[in-house]
Amino acid sequence: MIKEEYKYSELTSKIIKCAMTVHCTLGNGFQEVIYQRAMAIEMRSAGIAFNREFEMPIFYREQHIGTRRVDFLAEEIVSVELKAVIKLEDVHLAQAINYLEAYNLEILEIGLLINFGERSLNFKRLTNKKYKSSESQRSNKS
Repeated sequence: MIKEEYKYSELTSKIIKCAMTVHCTLGNGFQEVIYQRAMAIEMRSAGIAFNREFEMPIFYREQHIGTRRVDFLAEEIVSVELKAVIKLEDVHLAQAINYLEAYNLEILEIGLLINFGERSLNFKRLTNKKYKSSESQRSNKS
């Protein structure tokens, strides 16, 4: 499952493994908060540092316009958004990508969207296309 070409692949694989354990144990049909609580237990057991319901600022044209809580911020580098819906729709994916990009263009590069509501666990790996690495920030300032 670990693909070296993906950034933070080892961490995202550990998170997905936790989600698979939760889904295999609980199945589908519970509310999102139940999966959140179970994920917190699994991630703690796996040694993954995280903040649950981490409040992050949303920016528009470099101005703070509000906040949004991400379900989990793992190791301070990967956002994890959970759903418990019958089927992931394009709107869920768009929402998760928008959150990832709107928090702050320079902080988060990778996110996961995980849906526990389907018969089989469904997850998507998200990339913030507006992310700026510290190296590119330095070169932009030069």
